[in-house]
Amino acid sequence: MYIVHVYCHVKPECIDEFRRITIENARNSVQEPGIARFDVIQQADDPTRFVLVEVYRTPDDPARHRETAHYQAWAAAAPDLLAEPRSKTVFTNVYPGEDGWDSA
Repeated sequence: MYIVHVYCHVKPECIDEFRRITIENARNSVQEPGIARFDVIQQADDPTRFVLVEVYRTPDDPARHRETAHYQAWAAAAPDLLAEPRSKTVFTNVYPGEDGWDSA
């Protein structure tokens, strides 16, 4: 598995819109064959901070994801909602095994 955490710091007045477009992107993303999970989490003590936990089946799947209409719509809208540019960290899977990552 190829796991990406995308860190987003959202402008306070844009939280609801960011949640809306990000959930829409996530709902469509989990339909892609190369995505095992796509979680949207919001920081409890600072609601302007989100992490997108994207679990891809192969290192090539993020590029395929970026070609989809739902990602391109999100990528066009999200920057105006952010307080600073998003950042990411890439991980590899340790546990659970690859069968443990199936989307909910």
